[in-house]
Amino acid sequence: MYNQTELKDLVEKAITNLSYNTEAEKLIDPVKYILSIGGKRLRPVLALMACNLFNDNIGEAVMPAVGIEVFHNFTLVHDDIMDQAPVRRNFPTVHSKWNVNQAVLSGDVMAFIANECFLQTPAKCLSKVFRIYNRVAVEVCIGQQLDIDFEKASFVTREEYLRMIELKTSVLLAASAKIGAVIGGSSDRDADLLYDFGRNLGLAFQVQDDMLDTYGESKVFGKVQGGDIISNKKTYLLVKALEMANREQLKVLHELFSTTDTDPQEKVNKVMDIYDQLNIRSVTEQLANDYIKTSLSLLEKTDVPKKRKNELQLMAGSLIGRKK
Repeated sequence: MYNQTELKDLVEKAITNLSYNTEAEKLIDPVKYILSIGGKRLRPVLALMACNLFNDNIGEAVMPAVGIEVFHNFTLVHDDIMDQAPVRRNFPTVHSKWNVNQAVLSGDVMAFIANECFLQTPAKCLSKVFRIYNRVAVEVCIGQQLDIDFEKASFVTREEYLRMIELKTSVLLAASAKIGAVIGGSSDRDADLLYDFGRNLGLAFQVQDDMLDTYGESKVFGKVQGGDIISNKKTYLLVKALEMANREQLKVLHELFSTTDTDPQEKVNKVMDIYDQLNIRSVTEQLANDYIKTSLSLLEKTDVPKKRKNELQLMAGSLIGRKK
């Protein structure tokens, strides 16, 4: 069995060794840049762990796992453009370092580089794996569209918000686990259980991401603190606050989130003050922990010896109380 560090090293090596068509270096330089500035590599490592549950020979899963990571970073490049985000992982975003047109084009080519990685899936399960990937790629785009739609909506329910982050974030983690399991030779039942394991893991991850955007240290988290508040984004914290707020708190929140004229730091401070009054941080952390517990219970149901599940359990557990 491989541990997380060993699997991340395998992923990093494979990313470093990716071959590109270098006829237009300016197209590829941003691709190399976004793939080289770190990241947790959570999705490809999850895919390899899921494969390793059922098979000690994980070599056949490495390139599809890298394909997942390339696709994930492609979505980040375009997401940063839409959010006008200046920083990603404590580095300038691609559109900030180059320009929007370059970021769009280099992001586009990453989608096709991801396809090339997936085409290296073993023939016996290529069609099944590619269908999982292709379906989830569409779902991620749907999630992004809902996120954009929600920015203009005056009110978003808790259920609507959780569905949006399920599509935008958690289904890719779910697909990572299922793809790894399929390549490893799992049963359909176990592959589906691992999909739901990854889905709940992804929901926990995004809910915590929302919390860390407001309460995390910017140097550690790699983003501007309170960026979601400044840009009027709907997050779980805001959706829950609007659900719990009294009349006066609602009035202040609606005023703050209906304008971009307020001083950014003053806006963040006022919103955080209401969040603190409503104990929003604790409520958000509890929801994330509930999703983690659900994911672990699903992992427990897989028809795999307990000792082979240790690394996945450690990964899930490490998300509880994470600081970045």
